[in-house]
Amino acid sequence: QDPGFASQALINKKLNDYRKVSPAGAKPDSSPKGSRGLGIRAEFLKQTGTSTPRSPRQDAAVTKDESSSQKAPWGINIMKKNKKSAPRAFGVRLEDCQPAPDNKNIPLIVEACCKVVEDRGLEYMGIYRVPGNNAVVSSLQEQLNKGATEINLQDERWQDLNVISSLLKSFFRKLPEPLFTDDKYNDFIEANRIEDASERMRTLRKLIRDLPGHYYETLKFLVGHLKTIADHSEKNKMEPRNLALVFGPTLVRTSEDNMTDMVTHMPDRYKIVETLIQHSDWFFSDKEDKGEKVSPVPPR
Repeated sequence: QDPGFASQALINKKLNDYRKVSPAGAKPDSSPKGSRGLGIRAEFLKQTGTSTPRSPRQDAAVTKDESSSQKAPWGINIMKKNKKSAPRAFGVRLEDCQPAPDNKNIPLIVEACCKVVEDRGLEYMGIYRVPGNNAVVSSLQEQLNKGATEINLQDERWQDLNVISSLLKSFFRKLPEPLFTDDKYNDFIEANRIEDASERMRTLRKLIRDLPGHYYETLKFLVGHLKTIADHSEKNKMEPRNLALVFGPTLVRTSEDNMTDMVTHMPDRYKIVETLIQHSDWFFSDKEDKGEKVSPVPPR
């Protein structure tokens, strides 16, 4: 016999048995037999695609549930769409970084790192020359890239000065637009090669003044910080030249550094940063150039 036909005949027989036990208008049988009959009937209705009658109250509840289940994803999507992505700290342009509270043109991460070093590392020997633990540096970068609007300097990871100094160097290394900007890079290299000391200094200063706002303010802040470090070189052994060896290749570069530039321009990169640290007050002074005396330049 056809199995499907036999199964359907069995269901019909059970239904007839159920109708005999529970005639129309009678109360549902609460006996185990009655329960089994109800289960079979429910299964049959499920297979045939029909459903048991529901009260108006049940219909209202189901309609409400269906409505809310349909609206839920829509609401979530709207929230996701309207939620602004948090500003990253590494690998983005200066103007897109989370700004420091006191100076909107300086990234929060730069201010925080410099503050930690100045508070606890002015006499730390080899500051900025000794690298920090890579795993901890990466951990802090990942946290800051999630868009921290403030930094907890009491965090255990902020207690290692070598980690913080490496974090600052990493920030400038990952800038898509270097601090001295791509379009002015060659101008800075050429300016550093001018033989006449006074003209060289004036040209460098003009190029610095022509940098975009975020770049000028950040450079001014960083060079002031490095000058503070150099002022304590008797203890930390980081004179302007040593700091220039660390920061020169990181700051004075192009977005797509090639090997030729790295080799032929390396002395210029060192010298530019060293000169800025040695004469930071003059380079970033707000006084007019007219009649101003140029600071003496150390012999080349």
